[in-house]
Amino acid sequence: MANPIKSKSSKRKAFKTQRALNVELPGMGKPGALERRPYPPGQHGLRRRKFSEFSLRLQEKQKLRFHYGMREEQLRNFVKKAKYGRAADWMAVLVGHLETRVDNIVFRLGFAPSIPAARQLVRHGKVRVDGKRLDIASARVLPGSEVSLTDDAYSNVLYQTSISQPRLLLPDWLEHIPAGSGLRGRLKFTPGTDAVPFPFNGRLVVEFYTGV
Repeated sequence: MANPIKSKSSKRKAFKTQRALNVELPGMGKPGALERRPYPPGQHGLRRRKFSEFSLRLQEKQKLRFHYGMREEQLRNFVKKAKYGRAADWMAVLVGHLETRVDNIVFRLGFAPSIPAARQLVRHGKVRVDGKRLDIASARVLPGSEVSLTDDAYSNVLYQTSISQPRLLLPDWLEHIPAGSGLRGRLKFTPGTDAVPFPFNGRLVVEFYTGV
């Protein structure tokens, strides 16, 4: 059972992060981070702040990092993979890689209320891809593949609550398939930059990672 003190602490930390970035990041879970305090944390949060070019690029990159729940070195590795082969639009390739991670797919299908919660399902062996258990959260799902949960995960209150009150609408690159006691999901195609579910300037991220 989840520790209520730890859960409250995690929620406060998530809200503080989103306020610092001045954006709601759906992957971090429960909405409402900016409802009561739509300004950065700290005693000077209400003052108008001036941002340098570097700060703007950093902030935009941090949106990706915190929404998808990645360490900086993990995100840099994804950037390097996206740049491999000298793609004309490596940012679109990067977003495609991030959105098709199995933990994100589980979240976007509405099977979990946040990406961290989806990651736990994956790591605990509760997720199947094309019928086979997959416990590596960063593994990519290929177009045409089907994602489902184990029977006990479908009966869990986490799934029941999340699927009835999804954090995001189902995107057009995913589809639900009725399956016994729950739903399966299928990846129809790999999405591009328009799949990012929050206000986002890809150009600034490209500039931040120049030289990587």
